Amino acid sequence: MVFGNKGDSSGSGVAFSRDEVTGAPEPSGDFLVNAQGEDVVSGVRNTLDISELEEVMPEAYEELMEILRTLEAHYKDMQDTEFTVEEGRLYMLQTRNAKRPAQAAVRFAVDAVAEELLTREEALQTIDPESLDALLHPTFDPQAEFEVLATGVAASPGAAVGEIVFRAAEAVQAAEDGRDVILVRPFTEADDVAGFQAAKGVLTSEGGKASHAALVARGMGVPAVTGAGLEIDLDTGEVHVGDTTLKAGDTIAIDGTTGTITTDDVPLVEPEMGEHFATVLEWADDLKTMEVRANADTPDDAKRSREFGATGIGLCRTEHMFFADDRHEKMVAVILGSTTEERRERLEALLPLQQGDFEGLFEAMEGLPVTIRLLDPPLHEFLPARTQVESEVERARVEMSDDLEKLEATLERVRSLEEVNPMLGTRGVRLGLL
Repeated sequence: MVFGNKGDSSGSGVAFSRDEVTGAPEPSGDFLVNAQGEDVVSGVRNTLDISELEEVMPEAYEELMEILRTLEAHYKDMQDTEFTVEEGRLYMLQTRNAKRPAQAAVRFAVDAVAEELLTREEALQTIDPESLDALLHPTFDPQAEFEVLATGVAASPGAAVGEIVFRAAEAVQAAEDGRDVILVRPFTEADDVAGFQAAKGVLTSEGGKASHAALVARGMGVPAVTGAGLEIDLDTGEVHVGDTTLKAGDTIAIDGTTGTITTDDVPLVEPEMGEHFATVLEWADDLKTMEVRANADTPDDAKRSREFGATGIGLCRTEHMFFADDRHEKMVAVILGSTTEERRERLEALLPLQQGDFEGLFEAMEGLPVTIRLLDPPLHEFLPARTQVESEVERARVEMSDDLEKLEATLERVRSLEEVNPMLGTRGVRLGLL
């Protein structure tokens, strides 16, 4: 047992062999004079930057810097250490490979190769591939301070800040007014797709990484946090989190990369293809042993995929071409058509849109292979919910409104197409039979 609280020649701290946020080669960390380790990490005292250790205990500082270099050379990775100085003598308590965000991971990889600490192959293996998603989307400013309101499932990467809205139509109207909004729902359904297009982000109290909100948001590149356990009351237009109550129009920020939710107006950092990230991608291209094709459903998706080195499109889900606000209703009209002739007539409106998308896909891929899955919509992604239509029918009957006949026809069609599990069996065969 060693003690860091034996006076001004003693102390404790944590030290990273490189900056844990940026990956820069300068060591970082915190320490306290005349303190034990728990004093450093508990937050009860204001710590000093590790660089100030050089002034307070120069010999211990020089020895610590040398040990950090030795540990990196031995473990061949960035290190996170804890240390204690007892009456001038340095003791290393533990070391481990340092956890770091994506930007630090790529910086370390590039620097480690330049320093001949690692080969390119070894450097690439120090990077968690999934973490790189964070470099392709807006993120919370790493320097920003904010209070976490709640945490949910990191369902779709990227960060967003905006006013709370509870319905897709409100999100669409807000976008037309030039306002940034977050669509907040207990869960999402097909009718909410237009809101995904209009909102900067999506937040749900229910669901996980495979929920409707998560899948649609990832497909559209919209940040999303799901399963946050919030109490959302659509009737009163309120969100309850513990003692906090939020209303429509209140600011909320979400980070779909970490699942973090806050009411602070956190500044966002837009993604940039930095030189270190570009270098890592070049290495991956040089060392690759297989070709990678993208999932791409629109010309923009295809263009972006090609820029990141995709060697074709492995799957184009043509139903995803119709998620956009100006297309969604046209697809719903086709599905709800009561006769073959009516459906074929409505399909004519989709033909030029889809043809234009196909041309854009082929142009973006520059002659590379493109695999297309023919129109095969999971109906729950397009059809209105049966309970919602039933409610509308009841309203129309009470009010004896002019839209009753149309609503009853819609309800009959929705009932006839209702699915217990849309993912069982071959959807194309089922759709053809219908």
